[in-house]
Amino acid sequence: MDSALLLILLPALAAGLLVLATHVVLGRQVLKRGIIFIDLAIAQVAALGTVMMHHSHVLSEIPLATWWMPALFALAGAGLIAWLAQHCRDELEAIIGCIYVVSAAAAMLLLANDPHGGELLKQVLSGQILWVNWSQLVVPALVSVLLLLLWAYRPSVLYGSYFYYTFAIVITLSVELVGVYLVFSSLILPALAVNRLSHYWWLNAYAVGVSAYVVGLGLSTVFDVPAGATIVLCLALFAVIFRLWRHWLMAKN
Repeated sequence: MDSALLLILLPALAAGLLVLATHVVLGRQVLKRGIIFIDLAIAQVAALGTVMMHHSHVLSEIPLATWWMPALFALAGAGLIAWLAQHCRDELEAIIGCIYVVSAAAAMLLLANDPHGGELLKQVLSGQILWVNWSQLVVPALVSVLLLLLWAYRPSVLYGSYFYYTFAIVITLSVELVGVYLVFSSLILPALAVNRLSHYWWLNAYAVGVSAYVVGLGLSTVFDVPAGATIVLCLALFAVIFRLWRHWLMAKN
């Protein structure tokens, strides 16, 4: 493999592994809570923060605005959903869907007269994982390690209202790296693949996710197609293959 190409693929793969490190754990919780579209909603709210920062010349000149602006929006969205989970439980999934749609519509309106709006919206949704560099991974790596340690020593954090706030932080950092679609796929598809497993579910989920990222990046390079979309399709394919394989093993036994 060409060394220049390897320099592009390695940080992209590292970004994918960082996303999977936290999303496998969070995806399990999302399925248990029955709030499948929360990541899409939070990711879109964070994206709205990015769009608003881009739209305002004053905000865009503030140091680290690309990090704290979407994080602020995501935390506000997480706080709203945490409150709704206590007061509107029966309607929570529907309201989460509404939050996603309203945030997406607001972002489109803000970018309506921006000549580069379409490109920014595409970047936020589909991501540009192949253009990730090592310096962009420092903050997400530190946050991921801290959160994994926190979840290991205080698992209760995943079960209470704090879940929504840690979720918002993780999603914000992930959207910045890989985009909304890949964030959703990385969260739900590996978790869905191992949903019926009780033992070593995390190991199998990581195997599904890592395999999909490796194959997806490889295929996107060989066929010169968008990496984010290719990885999403690979995640779906590997999740289906794993479920079918598990079904075959159970039927055989």
